[in-house]
Amino acid sequence: MESFGLILNVILTIYLVIDSRKYGKSPVLWGILGFVFGLIALGIYFIKTDRKVIGWILTILSIIGYLSLIVLFVLAVFFLGSFGP
Repeated sequence: MESFGLILNVILTIYLVIDSRKYGKSPVLWGILGFVFGLIALGIYFIKTDRKVIGWILTILSIIGYLSLIVLFVLAVFFLGSFGP
């Protein structure tokens, strides 16, 4: 499952590097941001390049997804810790 996230970030990085040149943005900056932050960086990039609707939708959905993963992780730690010795 970790390989899916890595492959997705590499695809996003390649897209951002190629597309950022069309809009006069720094391909190195957007490539690094795309690899590290993934879908959030893609959403922000869409917002910065005047594709605001899809950018905001993608950014909000990815933030909700990350927050739900954090909440699930905290709940899992809480419940596993409460059933211990």
